[in-house]
Amino acid sequence: MPDERSTTLYEAVGGAEALRRLSDTFYEAVLADPLLAPVFADFTPTHVEHVAVWLAEVFSGPADFTARHGGHHALLTAHLGLGITEEQRLRWMELMTAAVEKELPDDALLRRRVVEYFDWGTRIAKDVSASAPGTDLGEPGPTPRWGWDGLA
Repeated sequence: MPDERSTTLYEAVGGAEALRRLSDTFYEAVLADPLLAPVFADFTPTHVEHVAVWLAEVFSGPADFTARHGGHHALLTAHLGLGITEEQRLRWMELMTAAVEKELPDDALLRRRVVEYFDWGTRIAKDVSASAPGTDLGEPGPTPRWGWDGLA
């Protein structure tokens, strides 16, 4: 087995299929959670796939989210007006951490790096969600990349 740092996080988690399983497991819990379900009132099954494609790109896999779904700007815009509270963000983190533990390889460093990305990303989502729909976010730049050392 190659040294884990010689692979991308995308490769280390198990690629697209593992990210789909992670997303499926996570959203199954979210939609059943009384605190988080209201945030996802407009949830559709395609959301699970979009999240998996986003994570693949963030973890240095294929750049399909940018190519097919509008990239970083589209992701941020989707969070406008959601009014995510800190309590909801922390619950989101609890459920995602449980999904990471269930679906990703039993590798403490890998899991820690993935959860660190989610902590970073949920803070941004919470901040953006406080702005009204239609707010001009400017150009946020390309989709961020997250690796073994955090934000690349």
